Amino acid sequence: MLSNISIKFRFVRKIKPSTWVVCMLLDSALPYKRTVPSWLKLTSEDVVDQICKLAKKGLTPSQIGVILRDSHGVAQTRFVTGNKILRIMKAKGLAPSKPEDLHHLIKKAVAIRKHLERNRKDKDSKFRLILVESRIHRLARYYKTKKVLPPTWKYESSTAAALLA
Repeated sequence: MLSNISIKFRFVRKIKPSTWVVCMLLDSALPYKRTVPSWLKLTSEDVVDQICKLAKKGLTPSQIGVILRDSHGVAQTRFVTGNKILRIMKAKGLAPSKPEDLHHLIKKAVAIRKHLERNRKDKDSKFRLILVESRIHRLARYYKTKKVLPPTWKYESSTAAALLA
């Protein structure tokens, strides 16, 4: 497990003339070997069946990946099945209607708006809401060009809570 973690040291700044603050960054790196581990007893069909079963329960692709990793020992679904989780879900007709990252950004914007209703003078939250909504618009524009979202799809803050349902 620790062999997959690379440690990088970066000198950030001096606190005193003789003292440096060292910042340690941990990165998890995928193993170079892209084959299925010998100890994994699940077949490709078992993994696909498990993905379908979890998708029918309403779980997102990232939640499915976490369950497969933690409960079944499947580190990378792509190495076992040859396909990513979302592609398998699309092939079986179980893919979510809108992309997961866009859904989470909309959820975050709704939460910030709800916070701002109670705390009208919170200027930092107003600024963060602008940044989150800007990210939503950029992501929506990208997904429209990739034909993931229909060209008529539009984010509106007044109807954002309804988009989550």
